[in-house]
Amino acid sequence: MKPAKFDYHRPDNLPDALRLLDEAGFDGKIIAGGQSLVPIMNMRLATPECLIDINGLTDLDFIECKDHVVKIGAMTRQSQVEDSEVVGQNIPLLKEAVPFIGHVQTRNRGTIGGSIVHADPSAELPLVLMTLGGKVKISSGDEERIVDAEDFFITYLTTDLMPTEILTEIHIPVWEGQTGHSFMEVARRHGDFALVAASCQMAVDEVGRIGNVRLALGGVEAIPFLIEDAQTVLCGEQLTEGLIEQLAEIVGESVEPESDLHASEEYRRHLAKVLTSRTLRQAYERARG
Repeated sequence: MKPAKFDYHRPDNLPDALRLLDEAGFDGKIIAGGQSLVPIMNMRLATPECLIDINGLTDLDFIECKDHVVKIGAMTRQSQVEDSEVVGQNIPLLKEAVPFIGHVQTRNRGTIGGSIVHADPSAELPLVLMTLGGKVKISSGDEERIVDAEDFFITYLTTDLMPTEILTEIHIPVWEGQTGHSFMEVARRHGDFALVAASCQMAVDEVGRIGNVRLALGGVEAIPFLIEDAQTVLCGEQLTEGLIEQLAEIVGESVEPESDLHASEEYRRHLAKVLTSRTLRQAYERARG
């Protein structure tokens, strides 16, 4: 199929893009890499009357670390993040997750901002942003605002982004001290969306007591699902098999995955427990060195 007829604009700066978006209102749509939007338009599941191409906004293509925060422009390609030394040195969890996104061609075209805004609950980048306690910077013609990941994702494919706003940056804090990370997912084949994914970041002291931990799962809820009980169960403790089993059982009781043609609710719940256990072990082992 082919997309419905639309007007096309390619601004070369953010103010012009925001002006066009404001004029278009609900009839306008931003396109960057197009990895999610183009297939939806081809199937006519989305029929915007106005398409605003922001590939000319080169100011939104950057990766930098300042004041213990990594900032990534929304137009930065996923492959750039995969190859970035700044990302590898400061947020290795993100670097580990990116190769799971589609294939090389997908990552060469897909943008960081596009994946975050699309907000697929099985996608890798929203899950990592939630795990690391990241934030997004959102711009409109009137203001800029910073939103926590936990407040940005509302429900399936729905975010806090308003029709006249553009996500311009993501901000990820750099964890200090002795830390470990882990990202794992199960998919029918490499490049497919995950049936279930798990992401963990952990900090420990010199004797292995957990000081901070964030664990999140993808593919089990309408948004990336942060396991808040991980802090309660694990902080102040050295990781043991008993604690791992306890938290895995909590996860199994907490998640509410849906059945579809790819996997049943029961299988996704089982995967959630298994991946919780594996990511906790790996993050702890890496933190201990």
